[in-house]
Amino acid sequence: MFYQAKQYIKFLLKSTNQHGVHSPFVYDLVTKCFYDRSSYDAYKAIKNYKKNLLHDKGSINVTDLGAGSQVMKQEERLVRQMAKNAGSTLKRAKLLYRFSAYFKPLNILELGTSLGIATQALSLGHPEAKITTIEGCPNISAFSKALFKDENLNNIESLQGDFSTKIEKLTSHSYDLIFFDGNHQKDATLEYFESLLQTASNDSVFIFDDIYWSEAMTEAWEIIKKHPKVTVTIDTFFWGFVFFRKEQVKEDFVVRC
Repeated sequence: MFYQAKQYIKFLLKSTNQHGVHSPFVYDLVTKCFYDRSSYDAYKAIKNYKKNLLHDKGSINVTDLGAGSQVMKQEERLVRQMAKNAGSTLKRAKLLYRFSAYFKPLNILELGTSLGIATQALSLGHPEAKITTIEGCPNISAFSKALFKDENLNNIESLQGDFSTKIEKLTSHSYDLIFFDGNHQKDATLEYFESLLQTASNDSVFIFDDIYWSEAMTEAWEIIKKHPKVTVTIDTFFWGFVFFRKEQVKEDFVVRC
């Protein structure tokens, strides 16, 4: 926690808003998506989805295959506590919705379903998209899959298993958006990144969650930024956005969001 607090202070000192962005592509993304203050009808569904989880009195026996939670260490966890501590915040879920609606990705891959808060937002943002989401814990996967069915989110395919094993079977696909929100460990993150690079096109975007989770995760983020196939990155502190647009000059942005 101390590391994150220290990094956040550094982030605030070097970050900017749209006025410090000189790339037309990034400027449009920041002003038309990141800073879009419109009130969308879908926000109600996103809010209700999380609200229901926060009021859920049930529990789930959790098997952590990745770095695990920094807050919850017990195997049996209350759903409402997971929604509070591990799930995407309402603000970030709304941003994912806007991002999905803005880019309209046809094929989405998510590593780390958790309770499906982010998955639902992505689905609502572009209902025509095909979303594949992978969750390591069998019980969490079954729980979120049932929620998707109840919410009539029919464009989501839920897979359960180890990320590396599942990724091996998906590298022949192409993805317009990949959300890395599972194993917050340096080596695993870099492994998934390298494996899934072959699925990316010029217009694809990778989003990495919790790039300041730990010093090791920040090291992974810095390595990813320097990859020769990566052209533009946007650091919003809680997420790192990666683009592969060959027409863009290689540049890294730090944007308050």
